[in-house]
Amino acid sequence: MDYTWFYTGCFVHLGLLGTLLLTGGRKISKQDRKLSCTDCGVPNCYRKKGTYPQFCLTTNTNYEEFENANELYRSDEFVSKFSFASAEMEGAYYGKLTRVEEIIVFAKKIGAKKIGIATCGALINESKIFAKILQAKGLESFGVSCKVGSTDKTEVGLPEAIKVEKGCHESLCNPVMQAKLLNREKTDLNVIVGLCVGHDSIFIKYSEAPVTTLITKDKVLVHNPAAALYTSGHYYKRLLEEGDIYS
Repeated sequence: MDYTWFYTGCFVHLGLLGTLLLTGGRKISKQDRKLSCTDCGVPNCYRKKGTYPQFCLTTNTNYEEFENANELYRSDEFVSKFSFASAEMEGAYYGKLTRVEEIIVFAKKIGAKKIGIATCGALINESKIFAKILQAKGLESFGVSCKVGSTDKTEVGLPEAIKVEKGCHESLCNPVMQAKLLNREKTDLNVIVGLCVGHDSIFIKYSEAPVTTLITKDKVLVHNPAAALYTSGHYYKRLLEEGDIYS
């Protein structure tokens, strides 16, 4: 029988009939799961110094689809401008600039003059500092907090029971209005500072300007969500256990 076993990012090829994944002691057949880049142990797609796995998206996707995407990089005004600016910045400053600095350099490369800041209310001090930095670097900014409008959660149909503190006014996060107010300001590039999971998605949907992120909120890990991945082998090993996060 033919199997592939995956373990800590590496795989050993064993045959033809199926692919089994070693996931918390549970075996999943190939018929139950389609393999993707997160199952690969040989990232040959970057430097082409090895071989592609049998399930590789590079070799199993129609060439015309890649060529259609390439044409966007060559001829679409938005895609070419943003991809070229990002590539130029990566080549010149790889490992040299902080995320704050990268956003400033990127903004200037795409010709952005006015930066919108969509901030979590809990991170308003960080957003104030960011706004001062933008000003020091010659960029205008306009910030909108997530609590803009002071709309109580119950006003949009959310039950009192789901509030953090019951029995008092508790404003909902309002990413729709954050986007609309920044749209009104005609910002050239919007920057997310700590919006909640889901609220960031709504903001991106309604923002007319392109969006990038400065801070990704993590209320437990001081806005460093990758720490849960780095420690999933010990402190956060519960993440790899089967079942819901909380029942």
